[in-house]
Amino acid sequence: MLYGGPVRVYELSMLRSFRMRAGLSQQELADAVSASRTTVSRLELGRAIPSVTLALALARSLGVTVEELFAPDLC
Repeated sequence: MLYGGPVRVYELSMLRSFRMRAGLSQQELADAVSASRTTVSRLELGRAIPSVTLALALARSLGVTVEELFAPDLC
């Protein structure tokens, strides 16, 4: 059944939390990984899925693994 709310591609993203811990703005992180600020925002809001290349670049820039950024907590 369709509804009028925004569609979330995935539920859990730690991207915003790790970005803020690193003291980076969305623009600074975007510049570090050659992406747009809008892309970072959409990823943080769960409205986009990163490419493998982008996910790896984000993880490396933040000093974490891809799983730490994007894997749901299965515990």
